[in-house]
Amino acid sequence: MLKKYIFYIFISVFLISCNQDEEQQKIRIATLKGPSAMGMVKMIDSVRKNPNSNIEITIYNEPIQVRKLMLEEAVDLAILPTTMGAILYNKGVNYQLAAIPVWGTLYLFGQDTTIKSWSDLKGKRIYLMAKGMTPDVLFKQLLLQHGINPEQDIHADYSFPTHIDLANAVASGQAKMGVISEPLVSLVEEKNNKVKPIFDLNEEWKKVFPEIPIAQTALLVNGNFAKNQKQEIKKLMLQYQQSSVWVNQNPEKAAELIVKYNILPNTDVAKSSIPRSNLKFVKAKNIENEINNYLKIFYKMNPDIIGGKIPDKNFIYR
Repeated sequence: MLKKYIFYIFISVFLISCNQDEEQQKIRIATLKGPSAMGMVKMIDSVRKNPNSNIEITIYNEPIQVRKLMLEEAVDLAILPTTMGAILYNKGVNYQLAAIPVWGTLYLFGQDTTIKSWSDLKGKRIYLMAKGMTPDVLFKQLLLQHGINPEQDIHADYSFPTHIDLANAVASGQAKMGVISEPLVSLVEEKNNKVKPIFDLNEEWKKVFPEIPIAQTALLVNGNFAKNQKQEIKKLMLQYQQSSVWVNQNPEKAAELIVKYNILPNTDVAKSSIPRSNLKFVKAKNIENEINNYLKIFYKMNPDIIGGKIPDKNFIYR
């Protein structure tokens, strides 16, 4: 009887150990519903179709959901705005910047046809979301560059707190002008043909900062995972890069996958959004100066936007 009891204990411990090993081997990736998931969609499709894959890719609606997982070190790779990645790193959260997969997706959209130049924005109410986050700060930086004081010369309104809330408000006419990003720009255009682009903020940024591209979105890798799984990271980054190239080269097929995985509701919107989403996967180690210069612009406006300081050289995954 004792031998049988010991045998059952042994089997139980063995099974638990096997389950833990399987869990440890699973690679968890958190991406965001929008351009980052769009660029990754071919990779997502390959993973979901393979029943033996040890990769788990989850698409989240908001950066704050991904940030929570990173604080818990519950994901191996994660997508966040680059500024938010810098904040977490400066707070000691164990993630490094591996690549920039999205390069500027912001537009000033609305129904106000009187806006012909930046000076025409003076005195206007402009709706923004997430005070202190990338869309808000990037737009205010462009205002400053055109001699407009964001605190005095315009009415910045934060009534609509999320990307989706603001996009719906612009589409319905509740917000006459708002800073929104792809793919929500394409969704707004589909819902209301009176809404038009006022400024392509990505092109406006290039005019002011021709040497500093908008390194808007970051792929971050957990430090422990980076230390122990270098070959795996290399393969995953190559998959993501190849996926982004495929999406740009095959917009119609990509649009079908984007709808299939519930990133966007229909293929027309997806096809419209792909070229305006600036999808290009570039390893961070190859553009370290550009990333630092991008973060310095935000630091000069308000150091808190990137966590109080420019991240040190270990922020970049090599």
